[in-house]
Amino acid sequence: MHEPELHDLSDDADYAASIQQGSASMTRSDSRRLSSTSEPEGAEVVYSKENVAIHPTQYASERISGRLKLIKQGNSLFMTWIPYKGQSSNARLSEKDKNLYTIRAVPFSDIRSIRRHTPTLGWQYIIVVMSSGLAFPPLYFYNGGVREFLATVKQHVLLVRSVEDANVFLVNDFENPLQRTLSSLELPMAVSVANVPSTAAVGSPSIAGQERGESDKSSSNFQQNGRQGQKHHDPARDISIQVLEKFSLVTRFARETTSQLFRDGFIDGFTPNEGRKHGQFSPAYQHITPSNDPPKVPDEVSVAPDPVEFDKLSLVWGKPRQPPLGKEEWATFMDAEGRVMDPKALRKRIFYGGVEHNLRKEVWTFLLGYHAYDSTYPEREYLMSVKKAEYETIKRQWQSISPEQARRFTKFRERKGLIDKDVVRTDRSLSFYDGDDNPNVYLLRDILLTYSFYNFDLGYCQGMSDLLSPILYVMRDESESFWCFVSLMERLGPNFNRDQSGMHTQLFALSKLVELLDKPLHHYFERNDCLNYFFCFRWILIQFKREFEYEKTMRLWEVMWTHHLSEHLHLYVCVAILKRHRSKIMGEQMDFDTLLKFINELSGQIELDATLREAEALCICAGENGEACIPPGTPPSLPIEDGLVYPQLEDDIL
Repeated sequence: MHEPELHDLSDDADYAASIQQGSASMTRSDSRRLSSTSEPEGAEVVYSKENVAIHPTQYASERISGRLKLIKQGNSLFMTWIPYKGQSSNARLSEKDKNLYTIRAVPFSDIRSIRRHTPTLGWQYIIVVMSSGLAFPPLYFYNGGVREFLATVKQHVLLVRSVEDANVFLVNDFENPLQRTLSSLELPMAVSVANVPSTAAVGSPSIAGQERGESDKSSSNFQQNGRQGQKHHDPARDISIQVLEKFSLVTRFARETTSQLFRDGFIDGFTPNEGRKHGQFSPAYQHITPSNDPPKVPDEVSVAPDPVEFDKLSLVWGKPRQPPLGKEEWATFMDAEGRVMDPKALRKRIFYGGVEHNLRKEVWTFLLGYHAYDSTYPEREYLMSVKKAEYETIKRQWQSISPEQARRFTKFRERKGLIDKDVVRTDRSLSFYDGDDNPNVYLLRDILLTYSFYNFDLGYCQGMSDLLSPILYVMRDESESFWCFVSLMERLGPNFNRDQSGMHTQLFALSKLVELLDKPLHHYFERNDCLNYFFCFRWILIQFKREFEYEKTMRLWEVMWTHHLSEHLHLYVCVAILKRHRSKIMGEQMDFDTLLKFINELSGQIELDATLREAEALCICAGENGEACIPPGTPPSLPIEDGLVYPQLEDDIL
């Protein structure tokens, strides 16, 4: 069977029709050349389309319509999309909300691919994927025009149909391997191919749209293009910030749409365990090479700047963090009888801001599952009284053991001895646990001993005191701390399995997520025998407890406990931290021992808010493909009922 030439779109019915129709289907007012009063001198509008929309939510009434343009200046082609001003009647979408989605002067030298989707029912849309792997929200063409758009792009840049998916068109997919490598690395002043410059300045993401979406400030975006190589201007960073800010605002509807691309074989149709050749739909950090060749790290790699210093210039991912949930706002989520009216909205609010410390005692009981969201004040009071009595009953079991019994009870002596050693080393720098004969240290010990009798199979393992300590610090009540800890261990208990099955499952999932979201880094770990990811063991075992300050640890935990976006946000946090330091890891050619030392030394140096935003963006980008990387029942998902939840060695009985 004759295969069409890779660089030819003549077999495309849409493209053929567009050639026949020419520019007739374009809006009459969208001339190909506008006067200098509309565009900067030397700029030419080669394509313009009205009523191209973005859907921030699943509701059609909340779509944001605007004007899509392709603008040529010199040898560079830019894409813009500006929302109409004052058009939406929906009160929930302010002008500021709409302007956040503005696409301003994106050069095609920074675009990796365009995917066209034509559903059986509904409107055509495209998704533009950047060289970094990130994507803009889908652009819906309510009045048609996708074929004209692609035809116009083809006239000005090299457009290649993907051999894996006929609906994916690769931008500047060079046949010359050297040039493809230079382009993918986005090296300054790289040799241009097909008249596409390697760098281009991008306008600020701030918006100042005019009536019907036109901006009187767009001229500066294009005029900067002629001033390449400025010492203090980083166009790659600018475009990344702009793309990430837009992408972070894609809500559930858009995420489901982009996730559909994976089910449809987006870009190349590979599964999470297979290579993806063309523009991975996932965030990449700075120097990812989306080429057709297998990723390869040279023997000598330039060392990236110090990560601590680089934080000041790091990319902004995800939605901005909000102030923590306060008492007055918390009251708005409750009805008169104390029920939480919208648990999903509450969890989302906490995800983006956490909880004020004086509210944690009440809110954590819901997040951990000790109290049901639909319970009333009297029901919770009754439950606490019942649970307090139950706790005292369990506690008396070990308190009643006489010295003679203990002498014949090896497991009890061993576990008690281990607990006694651990509690005096747990968070003693906090005044709450500081000092000799501190009653809170004794409470910590009593709760852990009681838990070892409550959960005979699991007992006690080192690390559990780290998980209990913040709970007791917040709850300030022995019984409530115990039951909140029980709820937490329902999800994290497998972390302490004797066969380490829970940890291995999470480390395996982490490996697959890194492979999905940063294939070059994954291959680097593979070449250096680091695929077991044991250097992340402590992060996962005690949920980053020793990586952040105490207050930040509590903030991180309550964010993860919301299970907003994913039950496994902690794995995306791991990926975010690794990606933040990927340049140093790969640049210094760290082996396992060096990497383990480096990871441990990050303790206290990780910025929480930036990491959470990056983890959120990674989770959104991974979508359903990311979930497919995580086996069912992986902690902190509730264990699958398949016999023993906590498998033990044959002689490990209490």
